[in-house]
Amino acid sequence: MSTPSSLRRDPGYAGLRSRVPTLPSTYYFDPAHYARELERIWYRNWVYLCRASDLAGRRSYRTFSIGEQTVLLVRDEQEGLRAFHNTCRHRGAALCREDSGRFPAAGIICPYHAWRYSLRGELLQTSSKQHGEGFALRDYPLYALPVREWQGFVFVALSADPPPFAASFDLGLHRLDAWQLGGLAVGHRLQKTIRCNWKVFWENYNECLHCPGVHPRLAQLVPIFGRALLERRDDPAWQDHAQDEDPKYAGGLRAGAESWTLDGKAVGVPFPGLSAEDRKLAHIYLTSLPSVFIVAHVDYVRVVRLLPLGPELTHMSIEFLVLPQTLADPQCDLRRAIEFTDIVMSEDAEICEVNQRGLRSRAHAQGVLMPEEYAIQQFQDWVRSELARP
Repeated sequence: MSTPSSLRRDPGYAGLRSRVPTLPSTYYFDPAHYARELERIWYRNWVYLCRASDLAGRRSYRTFSIGEQTVLLVRDEQEGLRAFHNTCRHRGAALCREDSGRFPAAGIICPYHAWRYSLRGELLQTSSKQHGEGFALRDYPLYALPVREWQGFVFVALSADPPPFAASFDLGLHRLDAWQLGGLAVGHRLQKTIRCNWKVFWENYNECLHCPGVHPRLAQLVPIFGRALLERRDDPAWQDHAQDEDPKYAGGLRAGAESWTLDGKAVGVPFPGLSAEDRKLAHIYLTSLPSVFIVAHVDYVRVVRLLPLGPELTHMSIEFLVLPQTLADPQCDLRRAIEFTDIVMSEDAEICEVNQRGLRSRAHAQGVLMPEEYAIQQFQDWVRSELARP
């Protein structure tokens, strides 16, 4: 089949215009390359951990694994957030063995030799009868990490010099102001472990060629997805329907639907400050590579966090954020949103595992991107640039 003339000449067409190779297949399962990505991507960029409300009150803590590193997140005595490597300065023992808890008033005490630290990370006391010449408590604070709270989301960086925080997002940080993110409550959480490399999931997220076959319910709810397209201009012939507001051309939900739920009906108190355009589109995506994307709907916000567990293993958590009024209203039932999301994300997880299994073929050194997969090219170019960054 010849290339459509509109693809060749239309400057508004979003798709790729030439053959583009994918990343090498070994990037998705080779342990040595996985270690390289941990160092150059995961340990140098901002990574989403949790909602600030997950640490309730002073001395509360949580631990998180990012690749081979463990982060200790704690509220100090003034309820400020602090982040440290979960490592004692004595001989490197893990300070916390539990995922969450509350430190005693005495502070952070290493379970091995009882070195004691303040919640600010200062070494206060050792268990030795005396200290050797040249030893000073002030020289051995915990290994502190940059931590940033934004709109109730807590991010950490394993680098002392991370990129500017706002630069890690694909849209301006004010794009979702109408959703009042900082005041939202967590209505529910889902968690899954996916047998695939973390990049496989991000690539799946960045295309909809798979949507008609993999997501039949979603394709019905979002008609343009049913056409295997993400946006209006992904179609080489988009100008033929440039003025058509039918959702199968313009995007948004099917006629009569309001939100991403089993029946398309809203399940929570709608956000009052949304524009007519935002309500019509019904899903606004905000992405921060490599760890999180946020999807704002008319009645809830979905937060999907990815963390690497190994070359071919990824942990995914999904948070449902709602206005406090939604949780207080007995008429509001989030289950239709939760069940719909569980269906769609389970479909994604399963097909990502299918993708991962095929990548190990000795015959498949590299794939090719099709025109609709321009966002995958952008993601893979980002990976390449991160790997090449000094």
